[in-house]
Amino acid sequence: MKVAITGATGFVGSRLVERLHAEGKRVLVLTRNAASAQKVFPSAAFPNVEVVTYTPDASGSWQNDIATCDGVVNLAGEPISEERWTPEIKQEILNSRKLSTQKIVEAILRTEPKPSVLVNASAIGYYGTSETATFDETSSAGKDFLAQVCQAWEAEAQKVADANVRLVILRFGIVLGNGGALGKMITPFKFFAGGPLGNGQQWFSWIHLDDLVSLILQALSKPQIQGVYNATAPHPVRMAELSKTMGQVMNRPSWLPVPAFALEALLGDGAMLVLEGQQVLPKRTLDSGFEYQYPYLQPALAQILKLS
Repeated sequence: MKVAITGATGFVGSRLVERLHAEGKRVLVLTRNAASAQKVFPSAAFPNVEVVTYTPDASGSWQNDIATCDGVVNLAGEPISEERWTPEIKQEILNSRKLSTQKIVEAILRTEPKPSVLVNASAIGYYGTSETATFDETSSAGKDFLAQVCQAWEAEAQKVADANVRLVILRFGIVLGNGGALGKMITPFKFFAGGPLGNGQQWFSWIHLDDLVSLILQALSKPQIQGVYNATAPHPVRMAELSKTMGQVMNRPSWLPVPAFALEALLGDGAMLVLEGQQVLPKRTLDSGFEYQYPYLQPALAQILKLS
């Protein structure tokens, strides 16, 4: 099997490439910065990885390389929680997902032979936020900015159906691993200043990085996997429980809350990612027979933090 991946040098993508390579699969890394990607995946260590330059929102010769692949994994997208959400940043967040997916789909539609499957990232932001509701893959879309982004993102991916290409959309929860969101959250705990963000009652729907990568691999390899799946662990927690568990695992106090106004001052609208939340359950994912290595938070954090 040969798999093309966008976003391959990112938090999720790099682990996915490592797993595919370890399994003897060939990987086509589609990247805006080939020199940087080659440092991440040096040919001596990754002989089955080919690096190709591509422009996420434009056509190019990279699209011809899609024809050599059995599957495509589209993880491209600008970070959504690292800057204040100015109108310009919001447009970048939308375009980096919608336009990159549009170009990937265009490449699949015009190439022969076609990849058999497209695995496209989305996010649980699709559902909007709530402290009381529970969402699964059958739930309706929300109405806020992130919900609109996810709907536009997924709508572009759906167009591969015109070519009878199997489509799997994975709505990512907050991915926990050595880095990413958790890497930022553990810093105050290291200095004995950890605690819940906001009121602590918001839901935190998460997934261990290794489980997410395993879910992507399942989506690539099993023809019966098709449609939308929530990429979240089956046991979401509230923010207060997350902070308490982090404190226990790190042997640090977890009583000092970070007030909402401090996060809003730093991130603006982007603060909603941690101040609001949603309880998302992976019903279809469980029904598919997927077996989580880390279904519960405490063992997941213990495994991650021992590596930090």
